[in-house]
Amino acid sequence: MDSLPKPRLALIAGATASGKSALTLSLAERREGVVINADSAQVYRDLRIVTARPSREEEDRAPHRLYGYRDGAEPCSAAAWAADAKAAICEAHGAGQLPILVGGTGLYVRTLLDGIAPIPPIDPDIRATVRGLPVAEAHEALRTEDQAAAARLRPSDTSRVARALEVVRSTGRQLGEWQAEKVGGIACDMQLVPLVLLPPRNWLYARCDRRFETMMSEEGLSEVRALLARGLDPALPVMRAIGVSEISAFLSGELSREAALQAGRTATRQYAKRQYTWFSRQPPADWPRFGEPLDCEGMANALARLEGQMES
Repeated sequence: MDSLPKPRLALIAGATASGKSALTLSLAERREGVVINADSAQVYRDLRIVTARPSREEEDRAPHRLYGYRDGAEPCSAAAWAADAKAAICEAHGAGQLPILVGGTGLYVRTLLDGIAPIPPIDPDIRATVRGLPVAEAHEALRTEDQAAAARLRPSDTSRVARALEVVRSTGRQLGEWQAEKVGGIACDMQLVPLVLLPPRNWLYARCDRRFETMMSEEGLSEVRALLARGLDPALPVMRAIGVSEISAFLSGELSREAALQAGRTATRQYAKRQYTWFSRQPPADWPRFGEPLDCEGMANALARLEGQMES
């Protein structure tokens, strides 16, 4: 007996400002698709302009899910987002629609497709002790307690070093051992149709510059004013979104408008560079890469590439 075909899941990934949203919306309109956000900053309702979420007009052109659906006071973990994404994908399939994941947060995508390590809750006392260590001291301790993690992680990577150290101290097992037992991934249950956008860097960086200029519009400034007025913990992800600190410095008078623009352009480019490197190296080799700029011709070619994969 022939097995039933696996449900289809499209994925458009790449760095910020690479044209993912426009390409996804075009595909959604052509294929009765549902756009599902996979960007860790765009999950928060506080920042539409500053995180470059789709406009209301764009959201009216096709169903959008997991955009601006969480309050910035509550951090969204990769595991929590993956659970929400699974539900959105299931809903789209149930309605006979094509779910299209789009975003630049590699951890989100990897958690959804590959699953998550079943690490038990960390002992609160251990977590407090580890998080209180200077990062250099934590990394040195990691060399003794989890050599593989210490070799893999930069000494300056505060959060990941602390995570590896608290895991081994709380569970007695190294982080890599837990990660080898990932559960809950959906990749094996889907017919994945991926496309990784890797446009020319000069084109991408020019778009990054224009994007931050949009963030510095009056609408963007108003978003950050409202966010600051909430008095949230500066360590929350929404407070660390690209642009928030630069715009905050401008609003407080610490930076001139031009200095804030320059700082924001630099931060956006650096973020795009890190994402570009990740998507160049980390996704499976058989995921198609698309290297053209997403101008009119590039958009048509990218759509043709995606639809060709669906027909094959």
